[in-house]
Amino acid sequence: MLDIIKAGPQTTVQDLGRFGARHLGICRCGAMDALSLRLANRLVGNSAGAAALEITLPPASFRLRRDGMLALTGADCQATLDDQPLWPGWRVRFNAGQILKLSAPRVGMRAYLAIDGGFAIPEALGSASTDLQAGFGGWEGRALKDGDSLPLRPPLPPRRKIGIWQPPASGPIRVVPGPEFSRLPAQQQERFWRSPWLITPNSNRMGYRLSGPALQLAGGGDMPSHGVLPGLIQLPPDGQPIALMADAQATGGYPRLGMVIAADLWRLGQARLGSALHFQAVDARAETAAAQTLQRYLDRIERLLDEN
Repeated sequence: MLDIIKAGPQTTVQDLGRFGARHLGICRCGAMDALSLRLANRLVGNSAGAAALEITLPPASFRLRRDGMLALTGADCQATLDDQPLWPGWRVRFNAGQILKLSAPRVGMRAYLAIDGGFAIPEALGSASTDLQAGFGGWEGRALKDGDSLPLRPPLPPRRKIGIWQPPASGPIRVVPGPEFSRLPAQQQERFWRSPWLITPNSNRMGYRLSGPALQLAGGGDMPSHGVLPGLIQLPPDGQPIALMADAQATGGYPRLGMVIAADLWRLGQARLGSALHFQAVDARAETAAAQTLQRYLDRIERLLDEN
């Protein structure tokens, strides 16, 4: 078992998400930073998409009630195990009864905690991810609360301590222009790429509401409802874009300014409320190259962990 001593503002069970159910109006959910979830799981010997904890803006603390291995990835939360420092991106052994604490992150927004063997969380529609809007999946369909206890599967054979390099989440977010982007006047197109976009407090796992210079499409913005996906940047009537995130709804009717490339979605998931984003225009060829670079990184990590 893993006891939740202090859950923090929002700690949820997440995996890589729920696929194949959007036609039912069910959103994907899953980790906001899927790369960090993959890394945490692989460090402890789990499958890359196993359920882990997504810990948003700690402080948070947990009691580990069996021996095993754990890994923390994503945001650097100055974690300690029985008051001994833990570094993000490392696999460490723990003993039953030890206390894991995470403090406010120095860098990033979300930390991911994986434990060898994984959490014994039943899947709903093929995923253990928590759907906070619909109230199902994960642990009782909700964010964790102080006093919860999550069941763990049996531990895996112990391995030696090891760490990996996590790529930085900073830098511009690369975007492929969307179908309605060309309807922005040229001056506003320039503003979209050159302006800093503040992530407002009215943001969540469904979408980041951005604040910056108002944008308006030529000929108005009305259009039929259409399917939407995480990463899509929409333009509502107030002229302030919304970047859809992991819990994005299945359909929407706002014009589509662009799509964050898949290789950068994890970096967007680590962007903090109140911080500013910059977008960079890329084409499909650059998007493919970025995906290949990310895959090569993951392949190197897999080889390293297989050898250790």
